[in-house]
Amino acid sequence: MANIDSSDGREYLFKVLVIGELGVGKTSIIRRYVHQLFSQHYRATIGVDFALKVIHLDSKTLVRMQLWDIAGQERFGNMTRVYYKEALGAFVVFDVSRSSTFEAVSKWKHDLDSKVHLPNGGPIPAILLANKCDQNKETSRQTHSHLDQFCKESGFVGWFETSAKDNINIDEAARSLVEHILSNYKSFHAEENDVGTVKLDQAALQAESKSQCC
Repeated sequence: MANIDSSDGREYLFKVLVIGELGVGKTSIIRRYVHQLFSQHYRATIGVDFALKVIHLDSKTLVRMQLWDIAGQERFGNMTRVYYKEALGAFVVFDVSRSSTFEAVSKWKHDLDSKVHLPNGGPIPAILLANKCDQNKETSRQTHSHLDQFCKESGFVGWFETSAKDNINIDEAARSLVEHILSNYKSFHAEENDVGTVKLDQAALQAESKSQCC
């Protein structure tokens, strides 16, 4: 997405996907993060929904995070390619109280990686959210170790236990994802500048050689 330079600093607009099975709490996470609200009675998202969060990372960096709430019943359909377009990061969500939603995580991650890429062809940064941790408060070390290994093998940049109800780790997960997106953005932006410098240098050399020939 775009970035805007200003005299005071830099502004960014990042498109972030929130994907996972139906009923894992994607909408609840977004509502809690953006509006600090929670309800037990959200209706299932149909198609896609949007929300915007403005983040002041520091005195000179402002990020507008455009969150795309992708319906769980999309089930990796053709429309997801349209929804995923130009995304720079993603949350993949599962419900810790329903093992079937974790089993589907790999499919969502594979679908994501096959449909959207970084400029170098690599996967966009994705964070795994183990949601509704308020319903399973005694997570074992074995579970933590398993998720660490799973994320490493599946290409996630990290994972967080979250609860929209109790507002656990949602801000932290979002900040982590933004930092990964920013790191990628600055890296690719620097490479583009380097390429531009090389091209300018080559053009200058060619111009110089032509002037000498004349």
